[in-house]
Amino acid sequence: MALDIPSIYPITDTAISGLSIPEQVRRFIAGGATFIQIRDKQASSREFFEAAAAAMAIAREHDVRVVINDRVDIAMMVSADGVHLGQEDLSPPHARQLLGERAIIGYSTHTLQQAKEAAAMPVDYIAFGPVFPTSTKDRPDPVVGLEMLRQVKELIGDRPLVAIGGITLKTVRSVLTAGADSAAIISDVLCDADQISERISGLISLAHTV
Repeated sequence: MALDIPSIYPITDTAISGLSIPEQVRRFIAGGATFIQIRDKQASSREFFEAAAAAMAIAREHDVRVVINDRVDIAMMVSADGVHLGQEDLSPPHARQLLGERAIIGYSTHTLQQAKEAAAMPVDYIAFGPVFPTSTKDRPDPVVGLEMLRQVKELIGDRPLVAIGGITLKTVRSVLTAGADSAAIISDVLCDADQISERISGLISLAHTV
């Protein structure tokens, strides 16, 4: 069964928001988010585990699905819904062996060839980007743009496509119109900690007009 992924997909970042992961998750949910990625590139393994466990407790209260960035081990320990893997992480087939058939596995791609290869793997959604310039990675991959996003959607067929990278309130409609099933957003949601819930809500409302 194809993954039912919402049109807006927020991702945590403690450096941008200045908030703990559990607090970010709480504010995402208050804004209407139903699918969240927990990501923290700076935390130690212990810190990340503790934050993810606390965030999962909040998510479970609200029936919100959570995937863990990179760390299959932590996803298993906190009973997350799945993982989001990058090109340098554990391969999707190996992650599937560890997590089982019911786990959600997302996979980041940055070229047409990577997307084509991902479509043959046991993944539930394929992320593609960065669609626009982004500041959330130290060494971002080259910007792919909307036209390549359209090509990827044609290439992967019915597999859910998540657009990522530099997406804002002003550009979210363009990526959804180009064929993305969901837009993963970090900076534009977290740039003002006091407005996280409102920004999520606004993005969801805008996505519903596409």
